[in-house]
Amino acid sequence: MPESVADSPLSPYHQAAGARMIPFAGWNLPVHFSGLLEEHRATRQAAGLFDISHMGQIRAQGPGTLACLEGLLANDPAKLKDGEGHYSFLLNERGGVIDDLFIYRMGLEDFFLVVNASRHREVLNLLKTKESPQVRFAGSPGSAVGMALQGPKAATILAKLLPAGTALPQRNRILRAKFDGGDALVAATGYTGEEGFEIFTDLQAGPKFWNRLLETGKPDGLLPCGLGARDSLRLEAGLPLNGQDLSGDITPVEAGMGFFVDVTRPRQFPGRPVLETQKKNGPPRVTIGLVGEAGQAPARHGYPVFLHGKRIGEITSGLPSPSLGYGIALALVDAPAPALEQPVEFEVRGRRVPAKVSKRKFLQGR
Repeated sequence: MPESVADSPLSPYHQAAGARMIPFAGWNLPVHFSGLLEEHRATRQAAGLFDISHMGQIRAQGPGTLACLEGLLANDPAKLKDGEGHYSFLLNERGGVIDDLFIYRMGLEDFFLVVNASRHREVLNLLKTKESPQVRFAGSPGSAVGMALQGPKAATILAKLLPAGTALPQRNRILRAKFDGGDALVAATGYTGEEGFEIFTDLQAGPKFWNRLLETGKPDGLLPCGLGARDSLRLEAGLPLNGQDLSGDITPVEAGMGFFVDVTRPRQFPGRPVLETQKKNGPPRVTIGLVGEAGQAPARHGYPVFLHGKRIGEITSGLPSPSLGYGIALALVDAPAPALEQPVEFEVRGRRVPAKVSKRKFLQGR
């Protein structure tokens, strides 16, 4: 039997706007509205608005919450002050990634986690096994609205809709705000490489906020954007995709995200011994960036990568870069990593295509 597909709370508005909808991670979501290239460029040059209601929203509360999360997450939540957030991982005992997530500290023993749609139920079920009279986890897919306002004009647009005198949050911080009498959480985070905000609100206020943002931002060039632009934007910025660049068989250190793994604290967490060893001695595999030439076939997920005729790994993410005009990719390869600018090849349907090793962040400053 095919798995059921849930509709975003914003789906009626997407369909009315002519969005092309596709199933993604158990949700029916827009892949594009006006077109991937147009939406990508709007986000880089002005602003884009993305529906992220499918992302899991989990609240963790109770007098034992911090200690519980310290024993589960790779990046130490004890470092966070009230109103701060950071990127982290929930890992298996092999050091592989169950989920990458963002965690915000709302109070002394009050945390807000934003997790991937495809992992929401798995993560929530895992957290529920750690519940006690001192710790409670709550979250229900589809019970709230999320949206991401991203781009150089995002702050200007958002400021017009919040109450006068409301200071927008600084990067990686979150605040509570009012909108038309409704409550919203506004975080200065995103997945595009641009400055911007992720906004979480209830089912009643969410659609109003979505429509008002589009109306207010239209003179500034704001466009509604779909999954296609979100993928090209995040890859240009070198940001990983769970299930491809990160997985239960790929550690954060192998993915080049070891900075977000804190092995200096005394608290143990799943996979810590593996990651300590990889940080000390180097991982067996490393993630590199690859760039092609204009007009060449772009690398895609799963394509094998070769150095001097020997297979050394495979592409984890790849696509044509709208900003650069040529193909870009992330690849997981055997250590040691080939040097920057080293010529390599990837294979497309039995044909070898040349590429060069690059930094993983393809657009610097993102």
